[in-house]
Amino acid sequence: MRKSLLLLFIPALALGACAHKRSNTPDEFMVARNAPLVIPPDYSLTPPVAGTVTSSPEESQQQAIEALFGGPAPRPQSESLLLDRAGRDRAALGARSVAGDPGTNVVDMGATTQAIVTAAQSDSDIASAQVP
Repeated sequence: MRKSLLLLFIPALALGACAHKRSNTPDEFMVARNAPLVIPPDYSLTPPVAGTVTSSPEESQQQAIEALFGGPAPRPQSESLLLDRAGRDRAALGARSVAGDPGTNVVDMGATTQAIVTAAQSDSDIASAQVP
């Protein structure tokens, strides 16, 4: 009986000691003072004026690329030679934008691909395409 009473009393005493708070502890928010607000320096920035010419999107994009990557990196001679043989000077600008255009010439993928692409829509669970 004494042991069980002692086993109940010791944890209660330990938990009671945790709840005791000293009143002379410092407040962490009062230890240091906040720095005073300071007006930032004038960088001589002027707001844009209506009707003036700003940089074009191409110039802005080029400036962003140079800021991020430090300008164009030199290409190895092997890569330049490969690009020249592939015809990089003959590539149309914005080719990715017109890739889905109906007037764009595409490579013939053969009768099987054409049959799959032009197959009629069906409600069946089984997919099928008739290849000539």
